[in-house]
Amino acid sequence: MRKPLMAGNWKMNKTIPEAVAMVSELKGKIADVKDVDVLICPTFTAISALANEAKGTNINIGAQDIFWEAKGAYTGEIAPNMLVDAGCTYVIIGHSERRQYFGETNETVNKKVKAALAIGLIPVVCVGETLQERESDVTFKVIEAQVREGLKDLSKEDAEKVVIAYEPVWAIGTGKTATPDQAQEVHAFIRKVYGEMYCCAADKIRILYGGSVKPENVSELMKKEDIDGGLVGGASLKADSFEALVKFSK
Repeated sequence: MRKPLMAGNWKMNKTIPEAVAMVSELKGKIADVKDVDVLICPTFTAISALANEAKGTNINIGAQDIFWEAKGAYTGEIAPNMLVDAGCTYVIIGHSERRQYFGETNETVNKKVKAALAIGLIPVVCVGETLQERESDVTFKVIEAQVREGLKDLSKEDAEKVVIAYEPVWAIGTGKTATPDQAQEVHAFIRKVYGEMYCCAADKIRILYGGSVKPENVSELMKKEDIDGGLVGGASLKADSFEALVKFSK
């Protein structure tokens, strides 16, 4: 059995005091949850403060990006050991917004995944098609390339640690959501491709759905065989709605 993971991607939201207040409220609401892993990925500036606020709770803290070099003249970048030092245990890699606005490629995703794994961070690797790609009927071609190129050349042990997040780009922040059947179809395809790459690791890794996940639709999504959790944007910014997502099975 794969333990579900509910991950909040806060994107460019919340000052440090706002972030701490949210986690302070949330940790009491979900203190009794043991059957779901919980992850919050704030802005870089809030990571350390949230790691302190969440210490001793069931809330994990992650980052929204990483750089693949250990140190050097890379103005504006964050090294893997800096994220660990700040209190991260996870890191999001290859989010569609990073691909769209900041030139992220399957090649840079692969470098970042290896850098994260080398220092003990769990990478949450995002894949997904645009509306144009879906309408052109190349969804599976695009996603297969993202999986094969972004996650290539991993050891057997590392291949089992990865989390993949399927995010149909056309459903992020639009209010549109892939139907549970559409999401399951792609999740099953991702697991098949990963199985061709790493055999039994495919049954162990968690594949999250991201794209306008809300309390109203989370239960139907989570009923699907290959959907192991959510990578949540807007609904993770308020304690009440994120609590409802974490407690989807209650």
